Amino acid sequence: MSDDDIENQDQDDGLDDWGAAMAEQAQAEATQGQTIDLDELRDEGAVLSNPSLDVILDIPVKLSMEVGRSDISIRNLLQLNQGSVVELDRVAGEPLDVLVNGTLVAHGEVVVVNDRYGIRLTDVISPQERIDKLR
Repeated sequence: MSDDDIENQDQDDGLDDWGAAMAEQAQAEATQGQTIDLDELRDEGAVLSNPSLDVILDIPVKLSMEVGRSDISIRNLLQLNQGSVVELDRVAGEPLDVLVNGTLVAHGEVVVVNDRYGIRLTDVISPQERIDKLR
C-alpha cells in the first residue's frame, strides 16, 4: 500500500467517524423527547404540571427588591460620602419592584418580621405578561 493510499484511507476513516457522530447526534435529538415552546407556557397551570419542566425547578435565581433609581454623573458619584443623600425616582410609600434575575415579576411593600426585612407582594405580574416581555 502506498503513502497516498494510507492517507486517503485515513481521510475516509475521519469522514466515516464524522458521519457516524452526526448520525448519532441526530438520533439522540430525535429521541430526546418533546421540546418546550413558549406557547406551551401560556397556560398558568401548564407551568407546574408539565413534567419536562421538573428539570429546571431547582435552579437557583437571584431575587432582589429595587427601592428606586437615580442617574448621577461620575463627578457627583465620587463626591458621595457618609451622610450623603441620593434622591431616588420613587415617592415614599410607592410599591417596590421585585426582580428575578433582573426581570420585573412583582411589586410589594417592605415588612419587618422578627427583626428581619421582608417584602409582602401586592401585585404579581402575570405569567403571560412575563413571557411577552421575553419576546
